Amino acid sequence: MSRSVKRIMSEAKELQECPAADFVAAPLDDNLFEWHFTLRGVAGTAFEGGRYHGRIMLPPEYPFKPPSIFLLTPNGRFETGRKICLSVSAHHPESWQPAWGVRTILTALIAFFPTRADGALAGLDYSDVERRALAQRSLEWRYVVQFLRQALIDTEDSGSEECGVNGH
Repeated sequence: MSRSVKRIMSEAKELQECPAADFVAAPLDDNLFEWHFTLRGVAGTAFEGGRYHGRIMLPPEYPFKPPSIFLLTPNGRFETGRKICLSVSAHHPESWQPAWGVRTILTALIAFFPTRADGALAGLDYSDVERRALAQRSLEWRYVVQFLRQALIDTEDSGSEECGVNGH
């Protein structure tokens, strides 16, 4: 078993045993390098109440090379189906740290949701009114991996607080 596969399996197990409060994520059964995730819209922002589905494509050299990140649900902040430009993505390999994992990637993505795109690749600056409407519509969007949507709903009241800051 390769180092990459061991690392990915370890991350998947950790996220299953200690789920995050703001997202669920898991690799596909038939491709450990393709992860699907669902994020909960950031409270106190125009995204609140939304559910946003996306995917992370891990390179064969993971964790030594960064992933590509895509959002699939229309959201008004990031273009759908295009690689997102973040410091934790393949757009910025110079910033990537092998200690970062899927949890770090998704935490960073959530943190960038309420920020301005300011011309970033695949970034959008829709109005708050448009973003609220998209947040509402996101609940009706048919997710590629339905179990992730249900898992996020199921974990709303479950405790990631006992897992500690980094989920350990």
